[in-house]
Amino acid sequence: MTVAGWMVMGFTVIGVISLLSWSIWKVISTPNSTEHLHGTMDIDPEDD
Repeated sequence: MTVAGWMVMGFTVIGVISLLSWSIWKVISTPNSTEHLHGTMDIDPEDD
């Protein structure tokens, strides 16, 4: 692989890891996030 290919792959891997880390941090650090979790059993089909 050429140097340019390694650079593109490196930037891509760093970008994906950064986005994943930010997403996990956002979910963990959000206060009262458990109050906003909903499942399919919480949805009432009669609401439509």
